[in-house]
Amino acid sequence: MDTDNVDIIKVSATSRTSAVAGAIAGIFRERQFVNVQAIGASAVNQAVKALALARNYLAEDGYDVVSIPEFVDVEIDGNVRTAIRLNVMPR
Repeated sequence: MDTDNVDIIKVSATSRTSAVAGAIAGIFRERQFVNVQAIGASAVNQAVKALALARNYLAEDGYDVVSIPEFVDVEIDGNVRTAIRLNVMPR
């Protein structure tokens, strides 16, 4: 699966969990794959909570999804930061 051309949902510490969950579920329904990315403990917390909620949304539609986390380096304003990326895909 080519994951380089997949949109990334970027989650911040102030992101609304339900809005992120809806975005995860919506993109997954279209593409059967979605990436969720967060930098920092609070942002990762919001992303994981949103993913748990999105799993419930998707389960109602018959999808069983898993998430595989990975570290990725991203450049922000000329600085390299380490992010957590959650790769969401069918089980």
